[in-house]
Amino acid sequence: MKNILLPALFALFASHISGQSTAYWQQHVDYTMSIDMDVETFKYEGVQELVYTNNSPDTLNRVYYHLFFNAFQPGSQMDARLQSIADPDSRMIAAGKSRIASLTDTEIGYLHANTLKQDGQDVSFQEEGTILVVDLIKPLAPGEKTTLSMTFSGQVPMQIRRSGRNSSD
Repeated sequence: MKNILLPALFALFASHISGQSTAYWQQHVDYTMSIDMDVETFKYEGVQELVYTNNSPDTLNRVYYHLFFNAFQPGSQMDARLQSIADPDSRMIAAGKSRIASLTDTEIGYLHANTLKQDGQDVSFQEEGTILVVDLIKPLAPGEKTTLSMTFSGQVPMQIRRSGRNSSD
């Protein structure tokens, strides 16, 4: 019993002196979207309302959205990676080079925010590749909620690993 108790007490003591919190938290969002899809051009437009709850212990001045389809454009970070690093996924390479590099304007993927508001007021935002960086006009304190309203437009790409259009995948 003595041999088991000592390591257990040490582990308990070490966790308290490490200075790291063991409290778990996760942000929470509730959203609704309405999207109109043109099935002939693969383009879509939509509106989204997102209620963001800050469950972290920090006040937030920024939030981020993923814009995954922006990776499927010539010159994107994914395209550059495919041209410089061997990729085991044969769907991404054609004739020994990145399939993304040869996509035309009607074949690329994209997702762009057109307008964005926080609680009814325009907010500043910028695209950084596949990330939309949103500077909140009112910081979001721990436990607070805010509503983000966005209009957006996009296009489903010809080439993508797990989705896309007119693909056997």
